Amino acid sequence: MPISQSRSQLGPRPGGAPVVAAGDAAARRRRRRPAALAALAALAALAALAAPAVAILATAERALAVEQPIVVSAPDAPFELAPLGTYRTGVIDAGASEIVTFHPGTDRLFVVNADAGVVEVLDGADPSAPTQIGTLTTAGALAADGSTVPAGAVANSVAVRADGLVVVAVESDVKTDAGWLVFFDAAQADAPALGAVRVGALPDMVALTPDGGRAVVANEGEPADDFSVDPQGSVAVVDLPDDVAAPAQDAVRIADFHAYEADGALPEGVRVFGPTVNAEYPVSANLEPEYAAISADGAHAYVTLQEANAIAVVDLADAEVSRILPLGSKDHSVDGAGLDPSDRDGGIAIGTWPVRGLYLPDAITSYAADGATYLVTANEGDAREWGDYVEPARVGDLGSDGLPPVCDDAPAAALTGDDALGRLNVTTADGLSDDGSCYEELFAFGARSFSIWTTDGELVFDSGDQLERLVADALPEFFNSNHTEANLEGRSDDKGPEPEAVAVGEVDGSTYAFVAFERVGGIAVFDVTRPDDVRWVTYVNNRDFAVSLEDAADPQAVLDSAGDLGPEGLAFVSADDSPTGSPLLAVGNEVSGTTTLYAVGDDGGPTPTPSPTGGPTQEPTGEPTPSPTAEPTQEPTAGELRVAVPGEVRAGEEASATVSGAAAGEDLAATMFSDPLDVGTVTAGADGVATLTWTVPADVAPGAHTLRVEGPVSGVAEVTFTVLAAGSDDDGAASPGGSLPSTGAGTPALVALLAAFAVGTGALLLRRARAARI
Repeated sequence: MPISQSRSQLGPRPGGAPVVAAGDAAARRRRRRPAALAALAALAALAALAAPAVAILATAERALAVEQPIVVSAPDAPFELAPLGTYRTGVIDAGASEIVTFHPGTDRLFVVNADAGVVEVLDGADPSAPTQIGTLTTAGALAADGSTVPAGAVANSVAVRADGLVVVAVESDVKTDAGWLVFFDAAQADAPALGAVRVGALPDMVALTPDGGRAVVANEGEPADDFSVDPQGSVAVVDLPDDVAAPAQDAVRIADFHAYEADGALPEGVRVFGPTVNAEYPVSANLEPEYAAISADGAHAYVTLQEANAIAVVDLADAEVSRILPLGSKDHSVDGAGLDPSDRDGGIAIGTWPVRGLYLPDAITSYAADGATYLVTANEGDAREWGDYVEPARVGDLGSDGLPPVCDDAPAAALTGDDALGRLNVTTADGLSDDGSCYEELFAFGARSFSIWTTDGELVFDSGDQLERLVADALPEFFNSNHTEANLEGRSDDKGPEPEAVAVGEVDGSTYAFVAFERVGGIAVFDVTRPDDVRWVTYVNNRDFAVSLEDAADPQAVLDSAGDLGPEGLAFVSADDSPTGSPLLAVGNEVSGTTTLYAVGDDGGPTPTPSPTGGPTQEPTGEPTPSPTAEPTQEPTAGELRVAVPGEVRAGEEASATVSGAAAGEDLAATMFSDPLDVGTVTAGADGVATLTWTVPADVAPGAHTLRVEGPVSGVAEVTFTVLAAGSDDDGAASPGGSLPSTGAGTPALVALLAAFAVGTGALLLRRARAARI
């Protein structure tokens, strides 16, 4: 069977839902599994113990990755994410913190450290100071088939059952060989393995059924780096014992893709392409399972086949692949589904372009709504680059180096300059004319979005260009930055923010999706209680963009101050599983080698409801156009007003603020609260940016204050900042994060504690009193 793909296979599927408005292969990224994590001490309990509360907050401040995370939230956001504490490995860009999971019975975190090939065990009882207490070493484990896990084997994923059975997916030192599942006891932080079983090639992710009776393993089966060997992809289904012990080898069953080898057996739209290395099973070798989600009844697994742009449905009782669901592509020429395709267009330029995006999801999870199961995907995108085969090419390079050109009558034919589509990386495997002479359509990697699907593969919701617009709003100077380097538009020509991981959790009766951006960093939260009416809630980026590892003379020396870089794995812990009864989120960051814990807390906003009141619309708002419908602009348009107060602010001294997103020439009035203080008026320049300076009165109380900026065109923006006491030399003098304005609270410890919650332990909370559309 020829390994090829026709252009017609990549369009929207008949009957499919419409799009909703709204790394290098040589260094393979390992994929992550959402799970749970340890918790924050309850507010009431800490308030009752005033002195201990201050001590705990001080510990949290020392452990935080950065002092002032970047936070933007919808005006009606029911909560925000507040970083609590960070565990650091001190290892740069080597996958030292990837998958994280939490075991409620022991309050322990299990974190995959691929750099060391182990799973690190952290004490998570105090989320402000996660501490390593042990290491699970897979090398040397004796497997039930008589093999031994060798030194050099790589831990890729970890899951833990309620009774403490820890399951680790381990890649062989020769990655094209079969790997293992290795088993441990969560209660024994440094004990040797309980045993192991052999599974398929490159077991990349492991998930457990809700009842803990089975483990499901995505065996990715990537080719050798030189493309000399290409093993089959498969899904292992492993029946687990009732006790904390390793299963026998005959408990392993392999769900393969052999049924799809025959001509015509593979559903139209599933991508199979590139050189044929595995002549016996060419389709099975092309299908590379990446990540698995399991239905609530434990009957089915839904496994992403990233490069194939599809999801495999596995019947777990029979250990068979029952269906493969092609995902189609996204039309970036539709209003609300645009992108910024160039790193050389002078700035932020999100617009509609004649390009289609292949979803190519990495992480997947599932949840139930109105009695139905829905799948949620992070549409990262990925390309095949093995040996001499290189799938991607820049649009501007098509027509050279032996590549066919863009067809003269194609919508993109006149848009191949570097300031348009010329810099965008697209696949060379799809979009060719029938005779192969030119590219009729262009297909980019990933959809720069997250999506919600039915279990039949029908699209219910896609976030459109909302993630890129969110980053533009929150980080206009570092829009689409890379992770190892702080820059402007470093990833616009590739996959933009690169949504990598997704987790779903319930907070106060509503369901939320947490989406991690691998390159620019940060976590976005959306209310997905109603899959057809999704609403953005908040975004936090626990990174200091003033620190750029690639530009540092000694990257190791500045690593701790850089913050969290390259989020790969998310772990949501429910209030029921949390030792303090409050939900939390854990994030594994592979570039910075950090694991950070967040409080998913109420910041005083309205109580979440099952029926949110705003968000992306279900239908696109305009017809597709063959070219951009508006001239791209470097900054967001007027109405996206933002204000930031950089550096420290001290009573009696001059302070400054930067305002952006205003209309050119707009007069902006500024007021400082708690006690209203007219700060003055500034006029925005042609770029919509203004700098405001004022003197903070010497008698202003130390603690949290608000700067409000208002314009007749752009509306209102506010920022919360901390004022330090006059003459104070110690940033901590006003307590971690500063203190709240006087509210009649009792002890100083309670005031400090509430302040830490109100300002996110020193976080700048950017609030906009305008509509919450991004």
